[in-house]
Amino acid sequence: KEEQVISLGPQVAEGENVFGVCHIFASFNDTFVHVTDLSGKETICHVTGGMKVKADRDESLPYAAMLAAQNVAQRCKELGITALHIKLWATGGNRTKTPGPGAQSALRALARSGMKIGRIEDAVG
Repeated sequence: KEEQVISLGPQVAEGENVFGVCHIFASFNDTFVHVTDLSGKETICHVTGGMKVKADRDESLPYAAMLAAQNVAQRCKELGITALHIKLWATGGNRTKTPGPGAQSALRALARSGMKIGRIEDAVG
């Protein structure tokens, strides 16, 4: 019997980028790093700052956002996603339209962990 090799993610040529969309929601209470496919309907990976730190007061800190983004980047690489378009979200509505403290560090952590960055969009409404 031959062993069948199971590979996750789409089948693409060598050196070709596979894109996903990374939604970074940074409020002053928490930071969400959420990767979907290009349509935005299929969730690939979702990690929050609160999943990475113990204390509630630390959920929105840049360090927690950095850990969450590194975790997401590692999972994306396992699934074969090599590049990300970024959508930055803040609370919005009648509240603040400024992203929280974790937004910048999450974006930097994604770039530093080897993910290629496509477009960066400020999607606050």
